[in-house]
Amino acid sequence: MTRPRKTSPIYVTRPQLPPLEEFITYLEKIWGSKILTNSGPLHKQLELALSDYLGVKHLSLCTNGTLGLVIALKALGIKGEVITTPYSFVGTAHSLLWNGIRPAFVDIDPITLNLNPDKIEAAITSQTSAVMPVHCYGQPCDVERIQKVADNHGLKVIYDAAHAFGVQDSEGSILRHGDLSILSFHATKVYNTFEGGGIVSHTAKMKKKIDDLKNFGFHDEVTVEGIGLNGKMSEVNAAMGLLQLKYIDIAIEKRKRIAEIYRSGLKDVGGICLFDHMDGMKYNYAYFPIWINEKKYGKPRDEVYRQLKKHNIYCRRYFYPLITHFSAYKEHLSTGEHSMPVAEQTSKEVICLPIYPDLEHYDVKKVIKILKTI
Repeated sequence: MTRPRKTSPIYVTRPQLPPLEEFITYLEKIWGSKILTNSGPLHKQLELALSDYLGVKHLSLCTNGTLGLVIALKALGIKGEVITTPYSFVGTAHSLLWNGIRPAFVDIDPITLNLNPDKIEAAITSQTSAVMPVHCYGQPCDVERIQKVADNHGLKVIYDAAHAFGVQDSEGSILRHGDLSILSFHATKVYNTFEGGGIVSHTAKMKKKIDDLKNFGFHDEVTVEGIGLNGKMSEVNAAMGLLQLKYIDIAIEKRKRIAEIYRSGLKDVGGICLFDHMDGMKYNYAYFPIWINEKKYGKPRDEVYRQLKKHNIYCRRYFYPLITHFSAYKEHLSTGEHSMPVAEQTSKEVICLPIYPDLEHYDVKKVIKILKTI
């Protein structure tokens, strides 16, 4: 009797890695120089290369995206309250509390799933000092309307751009907006350095301040001007980043092709809604989220999640639960923040399907087939 062949698991993402022999060449350079950290030659090279690739003026590498947010808030002197979204990874809000800042949550836009500009003004108090939106799934925020509200009330704007590596609008990088934008180079992201992050700034003065803060506040060899921390990126991570940049356009193109297969296969499935792409945008295809409308599809999102798992397909319910539903945040919520209907409903309906450069097309079609037959 022949046993059925066990299929390999299909995960929501897998890290893109360059050829090992090319990475070993970089390791040999590090072994030769004996420079492992403290803004070594590879670190400096990567900062310049990323600034050029992303089309930004200044970029400061750091240990990870969350520390990047923590440092950015400190660099801008943000205090009091910051308006942000409940529909994000918890690191967004954590960075505020680590700086002693209260996150003030407002609802999201039902189309983009980003912070709703119409909700910002009503949440502003005498304690509000900034707005921290997230380019969710790499879908750009309504940057012009957010900036207008911020300018009218004298607020800073810090973008959590963890999903937005390489995303562009018709005039260039989406990272040029706001006072600062923070990237994540975590292993699950479109572009990774194993672990890492970057802070995009617009002036040499601000870059210097950020660089000081990520190095314990040292301004020079004998001067500490700020209460900084250790947020530096190592030479090993920088080496990985340089190699990843070499292959990033190929990786994004592969992601785009997978997204096209999903869109073609799922566009007519009742109860499944797809993201609409905005005209004039260049996307990075970091995620492939879909909405499951229970009434039209016949099953709730969580049942779809369980059924896919039975077929060895491991999707993610990004972002479920909402940040505001975590017990750690209950004491930080005001009365109005307990009810955000769009974010609440979205967190119950969205599921992110597997997408990564090495995902085989027959596996993509397998996911589509199962979604059609569940």
